[in-house]
Amino acid sequence: MEIKLFTATKAFIVYNGKVLLLKESMKYTDGSNAGKFDVVGGRVKPGQRFDESLIREIQEETGLNIKIGRPFFVNEWRPIVRGEQWQIVGTFFECFSESDKVLLSEDHEEYVWIDPKEYKKYNLIDNLIPAFENYINR
Repeated sequence: MEIKLFTATKAFIVYNGKVLLLKESMKYTDGSNAGKFDVVGGRVKPGQRFDESLIREIQEETGLNIKIGRPFFVNEWRPIVRGEQWQIVGTFFECFSESDKVLLSEDHEEYVWIDPKEYKKYNLIDNLIPAFENYINR
């Protein structure tokens, strides 16, 4: 089986010390984690700058205006999507929002702002666990 390689950006969007989580919907066609919480992010399109990609994803998924901070973690995950093996290398950024008013895309069914130290209370996708550990221990 041929592996498809992608790069991705992920955002720990912070507002008043809390981080935004989104719950993936069954309607998400490229999803493999329905019912689990994730942070905003997505694949970088060929030719697109990583920061433009992250801002686009945040706008599409939440409607929030943010400022991108520093990257704090890099990870890789290998989901099977529509029968294809993917390898995704993702860079996690701390981002700052001016508002907590989220307009969800139909790819998500719920959102919650959490204290990052309480991440274990949520049904997270697997690649977020080391990202949260790194975030709170930096």
